[in-house]
Amino acid sequence: MSETELKAVLTKDLQVTEISHSESARQRAAHANILFAFAVALALYTAWHLMVVLELIYVSALFAVVLMPVMRAIMKLHIGKWSPGRASAIFILLLIVAASTALFFLVALPPVIRDMRLFVNELPTKGPQMLARIQDLPLTRHVDLTALNARLQDFASNFASYIFFSIKSWATMLFNVITGIVLTIYFMLEGDTAYYWLLSFFPVDKRKRLDTTLARAEVRMGKWLLGQGSLMLVLGLSSMIVFVFLHVRYAYALGVLMGLFNIIPIAGAIVSMALVVMIAAIDSWGRVAGVLIFYAIYSQIETSYLTPRIMRHSVDLAGLAILIALLIGASVAGIVGAMVAIPTAVLVAVLLSEYAVVHESIISEAKPLSKVL
Repeated sequence: MSETELKAVLTKDLQVTEISHSESARQRAAHANILFAFAVALALYTAWHLMVVLELIYVSALFAVVLMPVMRAIMKLHIGKWSPGRASAIFILLLIVAASTALFFLVALPPVIRDMRLFVNELPTKGPQMLARIQDLPLTRHVDLTALNARLQDFASNFASYIFFSIKSWATMLFNVITGIVLTIYFMLEGDTAYYWLLSFFPVDKRKRLDTTLARAEVRMGKWLLGQGSLMLVLGLSSMIVFVFLHVRYAYALGVLMGLFNIIPIAGAIVSMALVVMIAAIDSWGRVAGVLIFYAIYSQIETSYLTPRIMRHSVDLAGLAILIALLIGASVAGIVGAMVAIPTAVLVAVLLSEYAVVHESIISEAKPLSKVL
């Protein structure tokens, strides 16, 4: 065999080997893609069935991040030579919250329970009277309220049954709240360990940039709590003053509830105002009108003046972004989703600003029209 023929044979064998290796690589890539798609599908299926648990974990972790500035502020306190550590700071924070809650219930709950018991006992007789007063309103004169009257009497007679059958849902909600509080405490105690463990999944050269970005997001999310607390305080104090002036029952307790429920966007205001209107309607329609006029004016002031200056200054988000975040959060997870929508939007905005947004100025290369012509 000549040298030329030998080279041709070797070249052909080499080409066959390369084709074989290429085919084998394609098969391995196809198998890898199939396994990856299967793993993604399995992860999504698992996440779908664990949605409630994952939601609880995410909300707890987010609240832990939001409360970290408060915990650090407590750790900076000095009582003589002693300053609280992380565990002591969390205990002090929980003690403050528990004491405030206990004080509120001890002061506000007894008169409410007494009046509610009296109201339920008198509902069969006062229900028709209230309906008659409603019937006198111009908009409801032509509405048949007989069925509603029967429903009210049925509710009064079966009130204990309604409470009994709703115990399961209330117990589930209470269990989730307690679990969320416990998870939040653990995230505050051991969050750093979990945080650095998650960072270890990223390449070393990318880790420092991600750490700096997430630290920046944590600062802005902590400012959200300060801004939201300011809005809650303004609404609570103004509501309390107006309710006292209008002689609405439980004015102080309702003012506190208005401020607390303001942490739940949209739904919190609806629930608290519905409660205030119901209590004001027990005494007179004039008080109902006064309450509604107050909230209509306040909502306009909060939307046009307070929120843009307090919330935008705190979280540095546009009003449109805040509104979209609230809509998406409420659609995905209801009230809980609306509560964590703005901190989540802050986190997403910081990540997008760092990794997706091009900050360089865009210089137009188009020639002036005069030079073109």
